[in-house]
Amino acid sequence: MRHRLWAVAGGAAALTLLTATGAHAEGEGDIRVTRTVVNKGNSVIVGTARVIDYPVAITIKDDSGVKGLSHVSTYSMSAHEGGGFAEWVGSSCVKKSSTTSVCTATMRITPEWIPGYSDADSNKSAGTWAVNATVKANDGDYWISDRIAEYRVKRAAQLTTDATPEPVAKGAKLTVKGKLSRANWEDLKYHGYPGQSVRLQFRAAGAAHYATVKTVKTDNLGRLSTTVTATSAGSWRWYFPGTTTTSLKVSAGDAVALR
Repeated sequence: MRHRLWAVAGGAAALTLLTATGAHAEGEGDIRVTRTVVNKGNSVIVGTARVIDYPVAITIKDDSGVKGLSHVSTYSMSAHEGGGFAEWVGSSCVKKSSTTSVCTATMRITPEWIPGYSDADSNKSAGTWAVNATVKANDGDYWISDRIAEYRVKRAAQLTTDATPEPVAKGAKLTVKGKLSRANWEDLKYHGYPGQSVRLQFRAAGAAHYATVKTVKTDNLGRLSTTVTATSAGSWRWYFPGTTTTSLKVSAGDAVALR
């Protein structure tokens, strides 16, 4: 049986049931959240083993000054039931003025905990996540804000390239293979990602940039294979632009010389 995720804040553990029914805020006084940025604006990429910590920077304003955060949670909006959510492991505030502070919460996702509190497929948690927070002012004002930001949590991808033969005669056919895989949060392994469009790119020796030569789809095991005509020496690679649930991935280049 897989672990269930317990949200921990302030040293007290409690099973948090996240059943958001719509964005709303409630509280007392004039304290407000004016801006929220998750992971510096980037998607959060989660693989199969490494624990991922990422920041949620919340800009807060109140006439009396900002005391800080008393609660932060983030959870998957993509899963139909249950699904993953992150653990709040700490926070700190930086005073920007007498009325405004930026309080940054550190959130943590552990791959083996992603299934959350239900038996739903943990991979369904990939996609859109939301942030809830409770903020407090020096004069006792507080505000409970739901869905103050949305962001993407994606399954990590892996991508390989192998061009043969090496070296190759000028004008001869070169076969470029590869494999696209992505993290499976159920068994904590990488599996081939079928039916995905992946770009084959080439950079001539001495050139600064890669250019796309063609687009190839992965087979039912995530494998890639195509043939090209070798006209000059250089490096070949595969480029996967990613999806709403899976990260962008660029393979290492495979340098091929002419003979």
